[in-house]
Amino acid sequence: MRRVGYGIVWALVAADIALLVWVAVTSLRTSKDIFLQPFGAPIPPQGGNWAKAWLEGGFDAAALNSVGVATLSSLVAVVLAAPAAYALARRRNRTSNALTMVFALGLGVPGQVLLVPLFVGLAAVELTDSFLGLTLVYIGLAMPFTVYLLTGFFSGIPVVLEEAAAIDGATGVRTFVRVVLPVARGGLITAFLLQFIGAWNETLFAIALMTSDEKVTLPVALVNFVGLQQYSGRDWGTMFAGICIILAPMVALFSWLGTRIIQGMTVGIGK
Repeated sequence: MRRVGYGIVWALVAADIALLVWVAVTSLRTSKDIFLQPFGAPIPPQGGNWAKAWLEGGFDAAALNSVGVATLSSLVAVVLAAPAAYALARRRNRTSNALTMVFALGLGVPGQVLLVPLFVGLAAVELTDSFLGLTLVYIGLAMPFTVYLLTGFFSGIPVVLEEAAAIDGATGVRTFVRVVLPVARGGLITAFLLQFIGAWNETLFAIALMTSDEKVTLPVALVNFVGLQQYSGRDWGTMFAGICIILAPMVALFSWLGTRIIQGMTVGIGK
């Protein structure tokens, strides 16, 4: 059974890698060549597809918007979630267990259910079509998983470290900042990366809350670019190039830190 499981996993991995390679190769071909031979080689490579997608799709400004929103929301989410997770991990009573369960239940709330209330609430304070409003939404959406993940990390930190710091005269806040956070650095990095990836790929709230054509993130820019292609004639090579522009940073991130992300999720959720 173990060999069968390994075979299934590697088959899925091979299929995913093949799909990524096909998307990258197709982004270097013309629409005519794609229809004549969908799985052919890019001869000659059409490097202009990427430049055309970057300029006509408005991906240059959208990339800056995505980096700013994803980075800020991820950083603030981790800063807010870390103290909450630490308190829940150290205070084991009915109240903390109930709060932990509330955060866990928050993982199952679909975004579609929250869309209308969030839009109405942000409209009441004039934060629709605002990167600040979108950032606040991403922070709120990240809190359940981030708190739940970091609670597992803090639960695995030996209490004797904090007791030793207390004997040396450190306050609770200083112990948390100088002792606990450095030990849980792997969990904090994992939480930040996972939230960054989620904010980078998020489309639903970015489309609903950002109404200006200038204020878009990369996924929304791709949606708008595909819609524009419907009127000007679909250039499939250019559209695949736009997909690659969005996928490339995430593929590079997973290639560089994929092992750390998986280990962090396993340790944090497994506690």
